[in-house]
Amino acid sequence: MMTIERLREEINKIDEEILSLLNSRASCARQIGELKQKNSLVTYHPAREKEIYRQLLATNHGPLSYDTICAIYTEIISACRGIESPLKIAYLGPEATFTHMAARRKFGSSVEFVPVASIADVFAEVEKKRADYGVVPIENSTEGVITHTLDMFIESNLTICAEILLEISQCLLSNSSLEEIRLVYSHSHAFAQVRGWLKSNLPTTKCIEVSSTAEASRRAAMEQDSAAVGSELAAQVYHLNIMAKGIEDRVDNYTRFLIIGHSMVGRSENDKTSIMFSVKDRVGALHSMLSPFNKHNVNLTKIESRPSKDTIWEYIFFIDMNGHIEDDNVKEAIDELRESCLYLKVLGSYPVAG
Repeated sequence: MMTIERLREEINKIDEEILSLLNSRASCARQIGELKQKNSLVTYHPAREKEIYRQLLATNHGPLSYDTICAIYTEIISACRGIESPLKIAYLGPEATFTHMAARRKFGSSVEFVPVASIADVFAEVEKKRADYGVVPIENSTEGVITHTLDMFIESNLTICAEILLEISQCLLSNSSLEEIRLVYSHSHAFAQVRGWLKSNLPTTKCIEVSSTAEASRRAAMEQDSAAVGSELAAQVYHLNIMAKGIEDRVDNYTRFLIIGHSMVGRSENDKTSIMFSVKDRVGALHSMLSPFNKHNVNLTKIESRPSKDTIWEYIFFIDMNGHIEDDNVKEAIDELRESCLYLKVLGSYPVAG
């Protein structure tokens, strides 16, 4: 068996090789960035990144887990992308919200993150090109769809470029003891996710809703005898103790986020397409609108509706489906639907998260 000293010497040699390879990769990324700029191509290419992770999954034989490899490569890709062209990412803030966590998970740390106060502000930052991309929540497995995000797509011409699926683990954060806590701050969605735990463990505390879990953490850090329901990241940022982890009532608690930008992205091997459309108010209208998808063998994964802001009792429908807009069956189904509805917009085709 090799000695510790000898093994450390081996690690030093390996680190030198890794460093050399990382710089070689960065040099290639810089050249790609120059070619993209010359040909007016976008820097962020989610389908290409999905391909990288797929190759890593196929070739990794351990002992590092796939999740660990993905975390490492997220930062490698982020650093190389930053050399190509530094990105500015707007997200629903403040710092340490779950949207911030999702943005970091997708883009790594070698980007400029811009926290804004509302979902509408995220859209505005990207529309006015003060940010390259935006990250917004769209649905939670416990609380359902975020209607404000759907409403923004009615008004905006931005495109969905990618999606992020983030497992939400809520924590109780405080610098007081459990017995001293009198107030608990959090967002309404977070409270809904931990209602059972709070009832069992803090039945007499007063729950106060605020704009975000990060704002809740900020208040808990400033006030004695108070706590927040939020993330581990919020505990780090606001210097709070984690009193309890994983306090959500459902273990399969996920939030889906969308990355919004200006350009449609290319195909990967596993894509999703989102559209919105409106129909005339008549009996059987929606049923007839959905028939092209059955005809062309397109699988629908989600249907949501929102009231139109133009006409009373008129609704706009949002649909997610498997496949890319460039796939023949998807394109044919959408073209057929377009002929018989009042309005239709393709919101984007993008790689399925995971």
